[in-house]
Parts: sequence; structure tokens; C-alpha cells
Amino acid sequence: MRVYDRFELPEDMAALHRRAIRLEWWTIAFFVCAIALLAVTLGQSQAMKAAWIEDMLGLVPPAAFLIAARYRNRPPNERFPYGYHRSVSVAFLSGAVALLVLGGYVVYDSAIRLLSRERPPIGLVELFGAEIWLGWLMIAALFATMVPAIVLGHVKQRIARRLHDKGLYADAEMNRADWLTAGAAILGVLGIGAGLWWADAVAALIIGGDIVRDGFRTTRSAVADLMDERPRVVGGTRPHPLPDALLAAVRDHAWIADAWLRLREDGHVFVGELLIVPAPNTDDLVERLATLQEFVRGFDWRIQDIVISPVPHITT
Repeated sequence: MRVYDRFELPEDMAALHRRAIRLEWWTIAFFVCAIALLAVTLGQSQAMKAAWIEDMLGLVPPAAFLIAARYRNRPPNERFPYGYHRSVSVAFLSGAVALLVLGGYVVYDSAIRLLSRERPPIGLVELFGAEIWLGWLMIAALFATMVPAIVLGHVKQRIARRLHDKGLYADAEMNRADWLTAGAAILGVLGIGAGLWWADAVAALIIGGDIVRDGFRTTRSAVADLMDERPRVVGGTRPHPLPDALLAAVRDHAWIADAWLRLREDGHVFVGELLIVPAPNTDDLVERLATLQEFVRGFDWRIQDIVISPVPHITT
């Protein structure tokens, strides 16, 4: 039996992971363009500033995912005997913290400006020899950043669920926050144009509150994963069904009287321990354990490293 076993994604999952990598490169290119576009049309709008800062922080999750993608499949060694799977969890935590920090800053800055009754001016600019309201350029720039964010976020959510990649899902949530920010910023700019001085700060405050909510939820989930919480589904709070399904399948073996399973998440994969109580007069136990190990590893591609131990009885 190999002590160190290198994990490889199944071919269909590997192809999906390569697609996710391409999407993240496209995401970085999109955010670089969006940052430059919003910087040109920024003006004095607080909501525009919130959208601009969010786009800058939006580079963190895709960058973390791409770094994790280079590390996650490195083989185990003496220094890291469990391998590098948790680089995916670290990427998840990075994206979650980026969301939380972004939301907190936007809420604080917007609340200060609202309480100080700051009135952001949006003046006229000359474009192609004609003077136009800067607000129209702001709105056009925000609309231009909304559509790619919606598409990227939707596609990445579906891939993240199939890959069981919470870091990729956090990035998809960042894309969702980006287009929500752009939509609220448009309302804020229109509010300024209508003479509602408070509309800009209120729009930014709403944006920040929504981002803080998402950031808190994802940060809590990322920390729980690193503390070896029971595996949960991507993008939700309910327990993942795989551990219960695997335990039921193990108990169906005629030579196993009882079994107990403990799993934790290591990035894309699950690792843990399986205790079994062999039925009386079970012979060829070593061979049966080896066969059971192959069965467990082949049950689902996410089952990576399971230690199987025979015990006389199980007490929970």
C-alpha cells in the first residue's frame, strides 16, 4: 500500500477545473478593465467610489483561486504528509475576508458621509466638443461592468457546486456583489441628478450592508471548514449527503456488524476515519479491509484519504 498517494481529479472534473481556471483569468481581465473604466468616470459619487473599491478587492478571490490551483495537486511529502488540498480552503478564506473587509469599509465610509450630510457634486464634462452631464458617463460605465459580472458569477456558481470548490463559490459571490453594487450605484447617481443629496450615500450603505452579510456568512463557513466542521454543501448550510450515503453503503457489507465514519473537508476532497466492527468469525480480515478500502475510494471522487480500522465495538 502506498503511504503517500497523489490525488488526481477524474477527467470530467479536471476538464471542469481547467474551465474554472480560464474563467478566473477572464475575471481578472474584466476587473482590470472595470477598475480603469470607473476610475475615469469616478467623480465625487460615494456609490461610484464603493463600486470602484469593490472592483479592486474583486481581484483577490480569482487570484487566490489561481494560486491554490497551482498548489492543490502537489504530492504529499514529509513536511506536508496530507498534501496541499487545503490550499483550496485557504483561497476560500481569502475570498471571504475580502468580501467582509470590503463591506465593512463601504458601510463605514457611507455612514460617515450620510451623517455629515455631504452633497456630492456631479458636474459637466466636455466630450467630442459637447458638454454632457458626468452622471450619464458614470451610468454607462456601471452598466458596462454589470453584464460580465452577472454572466461570470452565474457560470462560476454552477462549476463551484460540481467541483465542491468553496473558494470558487466565494468568487462567484463577489461577482454577485459587484453587479449589485453597480445597480445600486446607478440608483445613487440618478438620485443625485434628481436633487436627492442623500440617495448616493444611502445606495452605498445598502451595498455595503449586503456585502457585509455575504462576507460574514462566507468567512464563518471558511473558518468552520478549517476547524474540521462536518462537510456541508457548497453555497448552503445543510450537511453534505455523501458521508451518510457512504456509511450506509459500508454497513451493507455482510461481514461488517457495525461502522462509524468521520469526515472533514480538505479543499475539493473529503478525508477521515472509518471504524468497523467485523462480524464474528470473519476470516481473511486483511484482504477484506484492502477490498473495503478500494470500495470506499471508488464510491465517490471526493473520497480521498480514509483510514479504516477494525475495532471490537463502537461507543458514541
